[in-house]
Amino acid sequence: MDMNVAFDYCVELLEHWAVLTGTTYKEINIWIFVIIEPIVFVVMSLWIWWLLRRVKSLKKTTSLSTLGAD
Repeated sequence: MDMNVAFDYCVELLEHWAVLTGTTYKEINIWIFVIIEPIVFVVMSLWIWWLLRRVKSLKKTTSLSTLGAD
């Protein structure tokens, strides 16, 4: 798919959402890329950080329990 075609499709989609929500293209753009996307990014980053800590803790627990089994 050509980049221009993809961009034009996305613009049309945002314009359609603007009509459905009674807002403008610019307002939809702000909501998605300035408000929602950064919130999602922060939440996902915190979730990944928590999961990495959990994996590290489980690996540590698992290695300690296998040492005692010998």
